[in-house]
Amino acid sequence: MPLYDCMLLLKPHVKKEALKDLVARVGKHVYSRNGVLTDIKSFGTVQLGYGIKKLDGRYYKGQLMQMTMMATPNINKELHYLNKEDRLLRWLLVKHWDSNYGLEFLHENEEDEFKFSQGSLYDDDSDEDDDDDRAEYDAEEASKDNDGL
Repeated sequence: MPLYDCMLLLKPHVKKEALKDLVARVGKHVYSRNGVLTDIKSFGTVQLGYGIKKLDGRYYKGQLMQMTMMATPNINKELHYLNKEDRLLRWLLVKHWDSNYGLEFLHENEEDEFKFSQGSLYDDDSDEDDDDDRAEYDAEEASKDNDGL
């Protein structure tokens, strides 16, 4: 099962109990489809870059939540009931790409890790070239000074 992040932006005046109820409903929905919630984060009240217009007004702040879950690929269609949720301003489902979990993670070879060269980024052997460039620059400047006289 792939890993998803579900970002929930709730209205700023929503109480904690209502927020927990919404998160529990989404979690139960995921669990009933053989999925697993792996992480829940709350970012608190955030200032929005623009106002979000709803039937009861325009909102410039919101409560941001992130729910990380492992679920079936059709979870996006199944979460469309959130569109009717009046406590939400926006919701977004993001799929993690190129992530290995479960048995795929256990069978990875350690040899496939990133290999770095022995040299350093700062070990540059082109110092001699820099000296030549400086001499050429000085010669150009001298010729410009002589032409201007």
